[in-house]
This record gives sequence, structure tokens and C-alpha cells, in this order.
Amino acid sequence: MQKHITPDETSAIHHEFSPEIEVGLLAPSPWISPKFLYDPLGSHLFTAITLLPEYYPTNTEKNIFAQYQDQITDAIGIGGTLIDLGAGNCQKAESFFDSLKPSLYLAIDFSTEYLQDAVEKLEGKYPNIVMQYIGMDFSNQLIIPDSIATAKRTFFYPGSSIGNFLSAEALEILKQIKKQASDGGLLIGVDLMKEDSVLMAAYDDPLKVTAAFNLNILRSINYHLGSNFRVEQFSHKVKINHKEHRVELYLEALEDLTVSWPGNSKVFKAGDLIHTEHSHKYTIESIQQLLKNAGFEKTQIWTDPKTYFAVIYAQ
Repeated sequence: MQKHITPDETSAIHHEFSPEIEVGLLAPSPWISPKFLYDPLGSHLFTAITLLPEYYPTNTEKNIFAQYQDQITDAIGIGGTLIDLGAGNCQKAESFFDSLKPSLYLAIDFSTEYLQDAVEKLEGKYPNIVMQYIGMDFSNQLIIPDSIATAKRTFFYPGSSIGNFLSAEALEILKQIKKQASDGGLLIGVDLMKEDSVLMAAYDDPLKVTAAFNLNILRSINYHLGSNFRVEQFSHKVKINHKEHRVELYLEALEDLTVSWPGNSKVFKAGDLIHTEHSHKYTIESIQQLLKNAGFEKTQIWTDPKTYFAVIYAQ
């Protein structure tokens, strides 16, 4: 039976985001947390991005899952609880239901509305799996409710979402996962370093779906902050930061403008940037070291022929 776990049950979920958004917008180099990309419309747009031929991470990861599913299943084992971080449409986790046979599936994502629709669709297809979901901003703190059994927890964190965090932030999240994994582990997808041309095509596609996804964050901010951003006054901009081994997403002001919200405002000059997302790229060695620093001593690794992407089971 499907169950929505409420904020009171997790004791650390906060839905008042205005102060956080305001701090970012008023910073000398303005920024918006990438979690605000994933409102209901943004979540649908990201699903569309994953269907683009230029966006290699999704298909590459999917192919690794398919090719090595037996090995991955052997590494993880059957049964227990599957905890899906950043679950989205839940399709990636679903691809493991038949092989891993979890007794309970817990989906966690920022957009509760989008998540509810996805879990409701799964419930009828897998009556033997208890389905639960939480709307949670786990970028600050990951708390699994006490009602979820601690034995044999497998955390599932695909799509290289770990790359959205700075090194210290990624380490803290992985430490929290390790602490709550008990005798289980973490199955994680990680994007690896590659040539600029592949990265630019993936993050600035010809159909401009990624641009729409990035620009939609302004509508999300208007909803949370009560601001008056106008999407048509900004454009999608991508930079590759070789020093930090990451792709950076920005919104660039197309003209001089002022954005207002209750109690404050922000002036933008033409060309000013708002940072919206980092996407760090790892080497096998660097992600292994990060996992080790978080307390994961054992790793099993699967990659594609081009070594574009890695799937890792860590314990």
C-alpha cells in the first residue's frame, strides 16, 4: 500500500524556502539552488531531457544497468528496502524491482506532487512491494523515518546527481547515507570526465529543452518567493570549468532590469549571471576516494565501453 510520509514523521523537512532564495539572489554573485529546478514542470522537462540523443548520461547509465544487472543484483542481494534518492519518475528504480525484489520501496524527491503521480502508477504494477514516498530536501539533511526498517537498506542515487554538490557537500551527503545504510549499501551513478564537445551538446541541446528546464527555475522562484522574474528577460548559458572539473549552468540577463519580491529587490545589468547548477565530473580514482572518505570501504564498479559513466555499489 502506498503511503505519503508527512513532514512531521521526518521531523526535519521545511517548506519555507524564501530566506534561502533571498540570500542567494542578493549575493555578490547571485545563485539559486538547483533543487528549485525540480518543480512539477521542471521535473517533466528533465524527463524530456533524458530522452534527447545528446544527453548521454541517462542512456549510458541505463545500458550499464541492463548489461550488468545480474552482477549488480549479486552484489546487493535480494529483498530489503530500496531507498530512491531524487526518485523523479521512479523508472530507474523500477528497472531493478524484478531482480532485487525489494519488500519496501521508499521514493524521495523535492517535488512531492510529481513523485506522488509516479508512485501511484507503480503501486498497481507491483502489489507485492510496499510503496512509500517523501517530499524532502535531502541536500541539507537526509533523515529516514524510524518506521523504515534499518536492516538491509539499499540507497539508490543514480544519474550522477552527486555531481550537483561541491566536494564538501557531496562528502557530507555520502556520510549521511553511509550512517543510515546500516548493513546495506549505496548504488550510485557517476558521470566521468570527457571532452568538451560531448558536454556542451548534452547541456545546451539544439532543441533547447535544457534551456527551458533552466529558465523554468525562475517560475519556481516566483512561486516560492513571490517575485516577478520574467523568463523572456534571461537566457540559458553553459560554461565548462576545467579547473574544477565541472559544467556550470547560468541564467544571463538580456537587459537591465529589476526583480522585486515582498520586502526586497535585486537589480540586474545586461550580462549579469545567476548560477543555477554545477555538474561535477569525476575520475574513477576521485569518486573512489570520495566514497572512502565517507566511510565506504568496499566498491564494485561497472562502466560503459567509452568510460563516459560509472555505476558503483559501495559498502
